[in-house]
This record gives sequence, structure tokens and C-alpha cells, in this order.
Amino acid sequence: MSIKEQYILALDQGTTSSRAILFNHDGIIIGSKQIPFSQIFPKPGWVEHDPEEILATQIEAAQGAIASAQIESDQILAIGITNQRETTVLWEKGTGKPVYNAIVWQCRRSSGICDELKAAGNETEIREKTGLVLDAYFSGTKLTWLFRERPDLRVRAERGELLFGTIDSWLIYRLTGRHATDPTNASRTLLFDIGKRRWDEGLLEMLGVPEEILPEVLPSSGFFGTTKKEFFGTAIPVRGVAGDQQAALFGHACFEPGEAKNTYGTGCFTLMNAGPFPVASEHNLLTTVAWDLGKGYTYALEGSVFIAGAVIQWLRDQMGLLADSAESEDLARSVPDTGGVYLVPAFVGLGAPYWDSEVRGTVVGITRGTTRAHFVRAALEAIAYESRDLLDAMEQDSGRKLTSIKADGGASANSFLMQFQADISDRCVVLPEVTETTALGAAYLAGLAAGYWSGLEDVKRNWRRRREFRPAMDESTRAGLLAGWDKAVASARSFR
Repeated sequence: MSIKEQYILALDQGTTSSRAILFNHDGIIIGSKQIPFSQIFPKPGWVEHDPEEILATQIEAAQGAIASAQIESDQILAIGITNQRETTVLWEKGTGKPVYNAIVWQCRRSSGICDELKAAGNETEIREKTGLVLDAYFSGTKLTWLFRERPDLRVRAERGELLFGTIDSWLIYRLTGRHATDPTNASRTLLFDIGKRRWDEGLLEMLGVPEEILPEVLPSSGFFGTTKKEFFGTAIPVRGVAGDQQAALFGHACFEPGEAKNTYGTGCFTLMNAGPFPVASEHNLLTTVAWDLGKGYTYALEGSVFIAGAVIQWLRDQMGLLADSAESEDLARSVPDTGGVYLVPAFVGLGAPYWDSEVRGTVVGITRGTTRAHFVRAALEAIAYESRDLLDAMEQDSGRKLTSIKADGGASANSFLMQFQADISDRCVVLPEVTETTALGAAYLAGLAAGYWSGLEDVKRNWRRRREFRPAMDESTRAGLLAGWDKAVASARSFR
């Protein structure tokens, strides 16, 4: 069978849906399927998923992608997995059955535990070892909460009866029987020392997590096991794994230190390739593992904006200012500026570089002349301002100048936003031909391990530019707008 008759299957397990995409050697999509699944909200601020539903929808999506591509499963050379990060699953080693719902990355139930750890003076040690801030966002304190709430599960864990994993590990275990993860996901748990590249005994003791439940950490591009024949009719090796944001960085072919991408989704996630050594952030960014190709780690700096595209959904669903999200672009263009209005969309606090969980959404500068269009434009501009804050912090931490940034995600389809992002950040914004960069990154990791692509240069040749937005704003206008944004953020943070 020639290489053109073989394909790579990416399993893209997200927060609200499970997707599967088949790619050919040119990085072109030949088949895909997406299936939503249930969101469970037991209490305000709590978010859970049913792990069995995640598995079932992911398998169904994969089978659907194969059917839509009209190929046979034995034409799939390898599988790559990318996943919602930090979401925590605990299951029985013997049966593979979950013992509790998955606690989702968005869930805030362990915030009190984070406060306890901060009060005990543990924040600095956690930051130095993991590169992360101490926040309920990450997996470790979710496990702490689970073992406190259910002491019986802790007893079973210490006996070696239970296993822990993020969503990648859960899928790998159920598909192949192997208990494994990769460094990109391990580095999001608060339990992994990214410098020493291993689970850390001190962190495990601090968070009360038994070492027996942890998965083996394997290179992101390697061998994770072979799927059972019952799922796809043939056994297929799993050869690539990475958390969704790191996979997107890889899918954008950001292989050189200083190259960066921004995903404009519900939130914004900006990652910069930091090279072979971790870069400690002085500006409240995260230091994380970008990938491991089996020859040593590549690290990244990461900034997270909690509310990005979600502010447009809010204008549509809660405020009734938009009939659909696409309307926002025409409305924003219908006025020359915001009329002095700034919207700080801190609905769940501010992420990087502020990490201020107490601040809430704020609007300043409203006058009798403020219209719906001004308000919508201010919301779109806020997304760009927040991302610009991240980009500046990355430059200061890394000492590298970012001349351009690669963009993906749903809101990247908004040309007004992309042009304003280029203008306000004074950097080119580049959109790729293939927008499914997260799944593509997982496919590349798997395909490299399987020999489908010969190396990074082979992968880089596949990256194609669809459109580029160049900065066209004069410096004095930019400086004035940014000064207004900084004052708006300060106003929001002063109101408690």
C-alpha cells in the first residue's frame, strides 16, 4: 500500500464535543465527525462530564469519520489523541469503570483547597516545580477534593485498585489497556516537576495523592499501545498524544523558539515556543511542556484569557444585542470607534497576566450617544486587548520579539477582530489554510512516530497561509487606545 493510500486519524476530545478527523499526507481533511455530549452542573461553579459518554461519543465520532472518508480502517496508519486538559478522571484498574464523574477543568470546587495551600506557604514551591499558578483550574486539587470527599476512594487508591488520568489517559486505557499520558498533559496536573521531568513526591504528599494511581509518562510522539479490534475492526497503534493547546501549537508548525499561536475560542489561549529549557515567567504566565518528540522536551509559555468568544455569546444570548455571532462584525464596522466605551469581560475573573479571580465584568465610558454598535465593537476590541496583554507579557518573559502570531479558533473568522488585533498589538496576524490545527497537531505527532512524515521540515511544508492581517494603525492612536484599556482594567479591579 502506497503512502497516499494511508491516513492518520486524530481524536479531538473537547469540552463540549468529541470529534474525529482523518488527514492525508498533505495535511488535508478527508473525513470528519463531531458529536456533542452532556454538560453536568451539580452546583453553581461545578462542572462534570460522564467519562463513559466521552468514550462512547469519541468512538462513534471516529467510526463516523472513517465512514465519511469512505476508507477501510486498515488504511489508518496511526491514531493521534488531543484532549481538553486538566479534566480529572478516576477509574477502577480491574474493570475500567469510572468511580466518579470527570471533574472538568472549568470546575471551581477545589478553590478552597487552593486557598489552604496558599495560606500554608506552598505557592512558591508549586510554581517553581510545575510552572503553574496555584488555581482550581488544574487537576491536582480536584483529586485532593475527591479523596477528602470520598475517603473510601483514597483507601482503594492506596491499595492500587484505582487509576487517575486526564482525558487522554482515560481514552488510551479504554482503547488499548495501557495506563499512560504524555508530558503536555502531565504538566497540567500540579503533580509533575517539569524541570526534573517526573512526578514529584513532595507535590504528591502536599496534595494527598497516592503515587500508585499515576500514569506512565511517555513522549508525545511515540507508542501508547494498540486499539482493541472491537472498536474499529482492526488494531490501530496510538502514536501521538498532546493537550489541545499544545497540539494546536504543533499543528501551526511553531517549531522555532519565539513562534506563537493564539486560539480564539470560548477563551483565548496564547502559546509561545520557549525552546529546550523552561522559561520562568515574571509576568504571571504559565510555563508548560509544549511537546516531547523523544529527544528531549520543548517548553512553552502560555497565557489564558477566560472570556473571549464567550463575550459575543453573552451579547447574543443574555443581552439580546445580536441575532447571531456573525452579526457582530458588520455592527462593529458600522461605527468608526467605540465612542470611548471599554468593556472588560471579567465574568469569571481575569486570567493571565492578572490572575485576579475576584474582579468582575465592567463597562466604562458610556454616554447618551452610546449605541448597540459601540457596545458590540467594544466587546470585540476587548478580546484583542486581552490577547495583546498576553503577547506583551510573553515578549518580556522570553526576551524575544513577536513579529507575527498564527491564529485559529471560531472567532478568528471575524475579520474585524483579526485586523484590530494586528493594529492594537502591532503584529501581523496569520490565518492557516487548514483551521483544524488542534486535531492536525495530534495527527502530526502520531504520523511522525509512524514514519508517515519524515521530520519537522516535512510537516512544515504542509502549513499554508490563507490570509494575513498587517498592522495599519498609527502609533499615537494605538497608545491612546491602550492607555484607555489599562484604565478600564484598573477600574474593574478596584471594584470589589
